[in-house]
Amino acid sequence: MNKSEKDYILEKMMIEYGNELVRLAFSYVKDTEIAKDLVQNTFIKCYKNIDSFRYDAQIKTWLYRITINECKDYLRSWNYKKVRVKDFINDTTRSFLPSTEKTVIDKYKDKEIKDTIFSLPKLYREVVYLYYYDSLKTEEIADVLGIPANTVKTRLRRAKQRLKPMLKEAKFNEG
Repeated sequence: MNKSEKDYILEKMMIEYGNELVRLAFSYVKDTEIAKDLVQNTFIKCYKNIDSFRYDAQIKTWLYRITINECKDYLRSWNYKKVRVKDFINDTTRSFLPSTEKTVIDKYKDKEIKDTIFSLPKLYREVVYLYYYDSLKTEEIADVLGIPANTVKTRLRRAKQRLKPMLKEAKFNEG
């Protein structure tokens, strides 16, 4: 069979059976785009092997068999298992995520807290920022600022003492 004959037969099969095969694949994989990809793979295999088709069965039956095998291979594949795990994690995470309203309120509170911290004198502000926002250890802050570690601890303690009434006034101590 020459190339133009194969092209013609494939085009006819795609028009005649394409939608049916996508519905069949969808019944296995439950995702339209993946189903379309699998049917595309079916037609590629069909094109490559059309010369070996014996016409013992109908072409439709042959295409169904190839599509089903493509679906089963996909469902056994690492890619599918990885996607399922990822979807599971996303679904689980989504159930723990806060509502949009809570997220907006939290962002507002974060901004207010930052504003309150930035209202502190520079010597307290920098240690608070480095400790809480950059997650540096006391010794690392001491190295960065060129001061003794005990001075860092003292400044952190004093900054907390100053922040406590300011945050209480702004009602940030409520959960």
